[in-house]
Amino acid sequence: MPEAVKIHIHDLHKSFGSKVVLDGVNVDVVPAESLVIIGGSGTGKSVLLKHIIGLLKPDSGTVEVDGQAVEKLGNRQITEFRRKFGMAFQEGALFDSMTVWQNVAFPLQRLTKMSRGEIGDRVEECLTMVRLEGVGEKLPSQLSGGMRRRVGFARAVAHQPEILLFDEPTTGLDPITTALIDEVILDLSDRLKTTSVTITHDMESAFRIGDRIAMLHQGKIIAEAPPEEFRRLDDPRVQQFIHGRADGPLSEETPARGPRDSKDETGSTNEGEPAGAGARELERS
Repeated sequence: MPEAVKIHIHDLHKSFGSKVVLDGVNVDVVPAESLVIIGGSGTGKSVLLKHIIGLLKPDSGTVEVDGQAVEKLGNRQITEFRRKFGMAFQEGALFDSMTVWQNVAFPLQRLTKMSRGEIGDRVEECLTMVRLEGVGEKLPSQLSGGMRRRVGFARAVAHQPEILLFDEPTTGLDPITTALIDEVILDLSDRLKTTSVTITHDMESAFRIGDRIAMLHQGKIIAEAPPEEFRRLDDPRVQQFIHGRADGPLSEETPARGPRDSKDETGSTNEGEPAGAGARELERS
């Protein structure tokens, strides 16, 4: 593995029962790079993200962060390892009973020995970074969807992580709010110089925030390139996805890998994992 690689994913395989989700994923991320992973709903993007942070272990293959094989870490090691990361979940995944201030302060109280005054200063700094000055005393229920996402970003960066992971940061948002979310992600990347991995199916966001875009399809990375080069790739699957066309090879393929995109009656996600499991596991770490 080249020394400059921050995250190294090699021949990663993961199945849930008979459903193959990842089928030999290979991708690297270099320090301070913003990698955007695109793909349709249910293609395994979230499962890939959870392997990077050690919430899931591969059936085979490896994920290495700073040369450290994530799947080989023990319980104590994985807790320390996760401090490298800031994770922004879909919908923000905020604690509903806590104020915005308390939500952002939470990782600082858990992971640092900062005084209350120092925590207060850091919380205000993080809220300013995501353009949410003055909302610290509000509850998540008093905020719009886009504001909740940005509180989630503030919480993710509060403990100054080396790597940021964004899970569908613009899903369900209107175009103006989406553009604002993208601007905030770019501001954070520029200010903090962190390595970031974003998963999304929003192509406008992908082209705005990515230094490089990779497409996950049928368990593999089928294409990757810088944004402008990615636009020009001649793979018809890439072009159909970029332009959102109903007709094309992606529509013609038979979904042989498992149930369609939705939660089933047991509350499991389309990628075979209990809904909300990632957020709960990180809260315990």
